[in-house]
Amino acid sequence: MLVDTHCHLNMLDLAPFDGDDSAMIADMLAQGVERVVCISVDLETLPEVLSFADRYESVFASVGVHPSSSTDAGPNVATLVELAKHPKVVAIGETGLDYHYNDEGLENMRHQFRVHIQTAHQTQKPLIIHTRSAQADTLQIMQEENARDVGGIMHCFTESIEMAQASLEMGFYISFSGIVTFKNAANVQAVAEYVPLDRMLIETDAPYLTPVPFRGKPNRPSYVRYVAEKIADIKQCSVEQVMSITTSNANQVFQW
Repeated sequence: MLVDTHCHLNMLDLAPFDGDDSAMIADMLAQGVERVVCISVDLETLPEVLSFADRYESVFASVGVHPSSSTDAGPNVATLVELAKHPKVVAIGETGLDYHYNDEGLENMRHQFRVHIQTAHQTQKPLIIHTRSAQADTLQIMQEENARDVGGIMHCFTESIEMAQASLEMGFYISFSGIVTFKNAANVQAVAEYVPLDRMLIETDAPYLTPVPFRGKPNRPSYVRYVAEKIADIKQCSVEQVMSITTSNANQVFQW
């Protein structure tokens, strides 16, 4: 069994499936991916995310606003708490800080990150954190808002071993995407070697970051298997072991 802990089903290219999202789900299940979490990036498209979760037993959802959509005023805690009452919502996010693509509205982005952590406290749901080029501020806000008390996932991790260590110490899991399969991703592979399997998750971030050997084509949840295979190669263990442990980790995080 495999779990894709982070994808965007509502953004996928369904052309290979003749426009039929049920065929995409069938492909996923046929490849042993038994559960996926469809991630919210803004409240405007949240109904599409929740629709997938409502229609398919294997699909779960998150509620949140992506950092790059948080440079303007965003939702308050009460709004997010209410939305998170949906029975298939298992996490808050994706939230966090992204200074790589954003150089304006950063104060509001930081405020929204705090709002999401406070929502996680109230709902007792894990956080899904996106961080890029914002290591110090991300860790500082996590510490100040006691993110360790709710835990969660450092999604699509591309930062340093030092940040991975700090996140692990706060009880977070480190999730690896198709980037770990790229030839030029030695830093990500080094982090994957460092992180213990029992604190690791795998994801596609589909339709983005398609793993080798399909790099350059649209991603899909069934491709999470290639992330597992690369992790097995890095860890010098069996793919079955990676699949089993990362699935157990996902069960622990999301409490389905």
